[in-house]
Amino acid sequence: MQDRQMQDRKIEKTVCQRTLKDVAELTGIGLHSGSPVTLRLRPAPADHGILFHRTDVAEDGAVAARWDRVHDTRMCSAVANEDGVSVGTVEHLMAALAGCGIDNVLIELDGPEVPAVDGSSQPFVDMIRKVGVVELAADRRVIRVLKPISVETDHGRAELVPADVFSVDFEIEFQSQAIRRQHLRLGVVNGAFCKELANARTFGFMHEVEAMQKAGLARGGSLDNAIVIDGDTVLNDGGLRHDDEFVRHKALDAVGDLYLAGSQIIGAYRGERAGHAINNQLLRKLFDDPDAWCYDVLTGDESKTAMDGGIKAEAARV
Repeated sequence: MQDRQMQDRKIEKTVCQRTLKDVAELTGIGLHSGSPVTLRLRPAPADHGILFHRTDVAEDGAVAARWDRVHDTRMCSAVANEDGVSVGTVEHLMAALAGCGIDNVLIELDGPEVPAVDGSSQPFVDMIRKVGVVELAADRRVIRVLKPISVETDHGRAELVPADVFSVDFEIEFQSQAIRRQHLRLGVVNGAFCKELANARTFGFMHEVEAMQKAGLARGGSLDNAIVIDGDTVLNDGGLRHDDEFVRHKALDAVGDLYLAGSQIIGAYRGERAGHAINNQLLRKLFDDPDAWCYDVLTGDESKTAMDGGIKAEAARV
């Protein structure tokens, strides 16, 4: 069932896998390390998938961007290989790759985490747009959700249910008057990620930031790469990019976390106060049940709703 790709669909037009047209590069500060990190996105062939490569380590620096490689979800999503080489804060970059419809890329970096940049996915989307995208001579494989799967903890809950397209439905609630209760429902199709979610920044409370920095964490955190709230006040001079920027960023995180499935998910995601840990638990529960999902390809009218961030690939397949 997992390898189901119906024969009659083969005669329909399918969506091609995509990669970057050229190398894209960016240098920024790691949110938790506080150290400069140079990130390069390199084109990759069909069926390569998304792979991180740490160029600053002597041992094997290759780390697959997969749900079963996630080893830490306390303040971000971090992946690691069998040798213990890890890459942290991958979710914003993964969200950009998902939203731009990138299936294959080699991600090189010379540090332990992806640069924070401005705390959103926008700088990564801009990188991809600058170099462009090309189609590859292979069908894009997707993961179809076949039955509801849910995870619930004392902190929140999340679920995936069958649907014709990928969508996110997120709800958060904080006592701070700067946030209060926020709810967002969005079909992540036809470039909606880049239009509605990509520039939403990560956020935190002043007392949490101070505590983390005293513990040697969040060394690179600043008003330049996060929204910081003190009580009921947003401290950033420019204020918010959206009135509901907080829930938009949580939805962005979910898009990135779920792209660690290894392929685009076709299904509806619903999160209530969910974070990286619950999102990863949801993927693990999904893949533990062979009746809950299957591999498939996008065909026919579905090609109009693939996540492409409005970035059109070259017509020629390479």
